[in-house]
Amino acid sequence: MFTWKMNYGVWDKVPIYFWWVMIPLLVWEVVWKGIALWKSSRNAQKGWFVALLIVNSMGILPIIYLAFFQKRKK
Repeated sequence: MFTWKMNYGVWDKVPIYFWWVMIPLLVWEVVWKGIALWKSSRNAQKGWFVALLIVNSMGILPIIYLAFFQKRKK
């Protein structure tokens, strides 16, 4: 008798702890990137906006931008 089995590829072999690490890292990246993209667009810093949009650095580049390179209001 023929039975149909779904093939999920690699994802059915990924351990559960992978998701417990990746989901918080994804949220961390999205939050920092969102804040940095918002500030760079409001400050008309097109180069930083493009760099922040393209580079995925788990929040490191957005934190560097926010700490050192954003324009400060006086």
